[in-house]
Amino acid sequence: MIYPSIDKLLNIVDSKYKLVHIAARRSKEMTKTDYFQMPINKYVSTKNIGRALEEVAEGLITIKNIEP
Repeated sequence: MIYPSIDKLLNIVDSKYKLVHIAARRSKEMTKTDYFQMPINKYVSTKNIGRALEEVAEGLITIKNIEP
């Protein structure tokens, strides 16, 4: 994976595991609803998992830290 950079994504999300979870959920949501937060031609990736990571990098997905 070249874009978005894993280093840039880990500055936004504090854990690789949380990043994978967020991207997988968003990717499934994109597949199910066919709703995208950016115009299709603005995405670099052609697959929904890459598009979900691009949305995280752009700040379109907010991550809430829930303390136990």
